[in-house]
Amino acid sequence: MRHLLSAGDLTLDEATLVLDTAKELAQVGGRSVKKLPTLRGRTVVNLFYEDSTRTRISFEAAAKRMSADVINFSAKGSSVSKGESLKDTALTLQAMGADGVVIRHSASGAAHRLAEWVDGAVVNAGDGTHEHPTQALLDAYTIRERMGRLDGLRVAVVGDIRHSRVARSNVLLLNTLGAEVTLVAPPTLLPVSVRTWPCSVSYDLDEVLPKSDVVMMLRVQAERMNAAFFPTAREYSRRYGLDGDRFARMPDHAIVMHPGPMIRGMEISAEVADSPRSTIVEQVANGVSVRMAVLYLLLSGSGSGTGN
Repeated sequence: MRHLLSAGDLTLDEATLVLDTAKELAQVGGRSVKKLPTLRGRTVVNLFYEDSTRTRISFEAAAKRMSADVINFSAKGSSVSKGESLKDTALTLQAMGADGVVIRHSASGAAHRLAEWVDGAVVNAGDGTHEHPTQALLDAYTIRERMGRLDGLRVAVVGDIRHSRVARSNVLLLNTLGAEVTLVAPPTLLPVSVRTWPCSVSYDLDEVLPKSDVVMMLRVQAERMNAAFFPTAREYSRRYGLDGDRFARMPDHAIVMHPGPMIRGMEISAEVADSPRSTIVEQVANGVSVRMAVLYLLLSGSGSGTGN
């Protein structure tokens, strides 16, 4: 693994190695001293062109727990907003000797371009509506911790699939790990390319819920929408929101997930979000362990990267 650009790039063995490594590293979080010397002397740059407090803090905590030096580069108010190109920024990072670059960018494919221009390892922390591989890894890790396995599980991903990089990465990774994924959304919130994805599609949440082991609710990304994709928020919630009544139709062992931030009362009700079968808080904690594992596997070898 030289970079982590797409969840679809991971083989079953590589994905399992990340999850197993994260499980070992999670034990560090329970210690009084939460630091390992593993990446001492390495420099990780957080290059965020889009706001994302949780993802950036998660990567920062992960790097610092491994004793790496962290440079946070927010593109807001920097020379980037004055028109500096991604390539110019990449050359700057290269000159600084960055061993790893974590990038979030509004343009799909930005992480792939950056990987062509820097020697260090590149981690895609979200590119446009394209992918968010570490979110998929932390989701898979959370499912495995709760359910004991991934192979053969039935996972429903519900909501704004069209604008969700989380959905695409989850479909690719969960398919690799042996789970069966069903996307549930109104036709207007499905991407054109969905027929090529390794999953099934349903427009009927009530039909899918009783057959699901895991239900992952997605936020409706109003900020990416410039058209009316559904009549009203209330109508959307009535057909695709997970409330107490729908929750009761799920199997007793089934869990509820959400990548956050949640719009309580729209795609998920407060009682469901706060129930013991909700993994939303665990997902945040697990995100640090999984990102520690990714940084460790990419940066701990000789030089940076561990072959391909």
